[in-house]
Amino acid sequence: MTSLLSAIAQVLAALGALLSVGSPAAVPAPATAPTYVAMGDSYTAGPLIPHQLSDPPGCLRSDHNYPHLVAEARGLSLRDRSCSGAETEDLASPQAVRGGPNPAQLDALDAAVGTVSVQIGGNDIGFHEALQACAAPLPLGTPCQDRYVRSGTDEISRRIAATGPKVAAALAEVRRRSPTARVFVVGYPAILPEVHPGCWPLMPFTPGDVPYIRDKEKELNAMLATQAAAVGATYVDVYGPSIGHDACQLPGVRWVEPLIPLAPAAPVHPNALGMRGMADALLAALAP
Repeated sequence: MTSLLSAIAQVLAALGALLSVGSPAAVPAPATAPTYVAMGDSYTAGPLIPHQLSDPPGCLRSDHNYPHLVAEARGLSLRDRSCSGAETEDLASPQAVRGGPNPAQLDALDAAVGTVSVQIGGNDIGFHEALQACAAPLPLGTPCQDRYVRSGTDEISRRIAATGPKVAAALAEVRRRSPTARVFVVGYPAILPEVHPGCWPLMPFTPGDVPYIRDKEKELNAMLATQAAAVGATYVDVYGPSIGHDACQLPGVRWVEPLIPLAPAAPVHPNALGMRGMADALLAALAP
């Protein structure tokens, strides 16, 4: 039996040699996939959404965040540099995180990059700090507005205006490093309902404060859209598609988890469904 198997192997080897005669010396490697660089904060990274990556672990970056979903759908080679807690300054400088640092996100860019997405600004304005500060023990009054709007000055609006030039500088640097890339600025999805006064205590904001918080998120998105237009980038609206999928909706409908998440996600952050929704919005923008 052993000699028979050996003979068969020799015959197959000989046939292989014969069949290779006249063939090219090497099979050309498939073309390199176009490169997509994703930059952003926790709304890009996907904290606590399975499966969490470890490069570095403190970024809480998921392999099912919207950059990964988009790259898979479009056959792109992904460089995902998003990191939870990132501010605009972390695009240009290393960010200290557990197991880090996370390298400067802009360093992922080069002249060959074809697609770039940027989702940043929420941490610059202290949006999640404000959400914590605005939580009310009773659904009464307007404690959030009382805290942030004083003597005719809206502190959140001031922060949004101050963040605009930082976003502009980052986008200009994207253009300088990757001059032929298609650049997409991704907004933030709806956290609170569009029409009714919230869902205290699931999201512990008073009915009087819900319109204010909702308007501040829209103001942030409007600033991002303005900065995108100024450099010829495409603004990707994820707020519109997410209406009706806010944190007050039922599991399986909402894109953003409430203060106490039921799906694997960080509090008041996108879940896997939200990442899918944002991916669809970016894919639609990529379509032309």
